[in-house]
Amino acid sequence: MKSFSVEYISNILGGKITGTTTNKITAPEQLENATETEISFIGNKKYEKYWKNSKASVAVVNLDISIEPGENRVFIKVKNADLAMSQVLELFAPPTPFFKVNIHPTAVIDDTATIGTGTKIGAGCYVGPNVTISENVIIYPNVTILDESSVGKNTVIWSGTVIRERCHVGAFCILHPNCTIGADGFGFRPCAEKGLVKIPQIGNVIIGNGVEIGANSCVDRGKFSSTVLGDGCKIDNLVQIGHNSKLGKCCIMAGNSGLAGSVTLGNGVIIGGSASIKDHTSIGDGAIIGAGSGVAADVEAGKTMLGYPAVEARDALKQWAILKRLANNQNK
Repeated sequence: MKSFSVEYISNILGGKITGTTTNKITAPEQLENATETEISFIGNKKYEKYWKNSKASVAVVNLDISIEPGENRVFIKVKNADLAMSQVLELFAPPTPFFKVNIHPTAVIDDTATIGTGTKIGAGCYVGPNVTISENVIIYPNVTILDESSVGKNTVIWSGTVIRERCHVGAFCILHPNCTIGADGFGFRPCAEKGLVKIPQIGNVIIGNGVEIGANSCVDRGKFSSTVLGDGCKIDNLVQIGHNSKLGKCCIMAGNSGLAGSVTLGNGVIIGGSASIKDHTSIGDGAIIGAGSGVAADVEAGKTMLGYPAVEARDALKQWAILKRLANNQNK
């Protein structure tokens, strides 16, 4: 079991200690569940009220905290408790799954594939013709990477992931279990003789550096040209990104959200959980789409949109207030 002193943790965080404790810290935990040897955090003043009943002996807190830690308890004060807690979690993180050999003997790797130094490939993987995998990539068991695709250095690909032909994944990415990169875009047209005719999807997917894609998410290939995810994008589980969509840098898409085909997101766009974006729609830099919203028209940079169909947040709140008053009047 890992164990660290408060002083050691504070030095890692660059924090300032308030209070004293004799306890060593063995794990991080939520305030309400923590024991005397566990460390928690208070990232917002509204959560100060929960400290009194918590058994945690140490909390990482923001500089503006207004309470004292109490007897045999400590606060480690930092500029940003949320970011500091990420360092604490890394400190206590258990080791990742172990590879006995760099390339498992059951992995099938085409003779024309290029594998960088330090790369690890697990059992049951398939790496197709003319694939290029850079150095220090980790590919867990049962991953498929098809013809002429590429993977950048220090990327981690978890089990069940499929990267289809001619798709490109950047460096320092994380692809979580069972995500699919480069499946066919959803393209069909009605035909009197043949019913629904499939439109060939001959493009690919290009994923930038530092992108993370959650479990069971899908990024479809372009009908022509590319579906593109810019550097630093973070995609949650169960997200759909339609063909020929273009995401700028550092976009966030929460679980169950989806982009139809040919959607354009600017830099730093945030899409809330279960939100849906109509095809051929553009959303400007820094815009926020609230959870469960449905966007059917272009959104200007910096706007916050709510509702179905989505409107500006202040207008949505006014509409909801009016509806509430109407309902209350009818019930009188």
